[in-house]
Amino acid sequence: MATGARKAVYPLFQLGGPQLRIFRPNFYMLAVRPGVPQPEDTVQFRVSMEMTKVDIKNYLEKIYNVPVAAVRTRIQYGANNKRNHKNHRVKKPDYKVAYVQLGRGQTFQFPNLFPEKEQDTETRSLEDLKDKYMEREEQRQKGDPRRGGVPDWFGL
Repeated sequence: MATGARKAVYPLFQLGGPQLRIFRPNFYMLAVRPGVPQPEDTVQFRVSMEMTKVDIKNYLEKIYNVPVAAVRTRIQYGANNKRNHKNHRVKKPDYKVAYVQLGRGQTFQFPNLFPEKEQDTETRSLEDLKDKYMEREEQRQKGDPRRGGVPDWFGL
């Protein structure tokens, strides 16, 4: 029996008007951009380790009114290649990845948060000046070929 597993904490029953209470689960779902191209009707989420496929489906359908056709999950092993100041291995925590296939006719396009701006003539001319400056600096760093490898600081 695993002692480290946490259970979902559900609200206790309280006398009074239940219509005034709101159930907010202790789960999180983070939509992430997939590393490999996926179909338009599939969305990738990073979810709590405690969430099951049924929890994920209900979360999206009941809270966000998103029709869900299928849910697939996997557990991603955290990286174990870092070392701390005492040379002990430091492991990043594992996390669960959910692939949600949306209902019929639904598609999801990840938003482009930072669109490319069209360059003005001013920015193009500024980039040209920057390139010319970098070429001159590289030429200056090479030194004088007539000195035969003697550094600039050694001389008059």
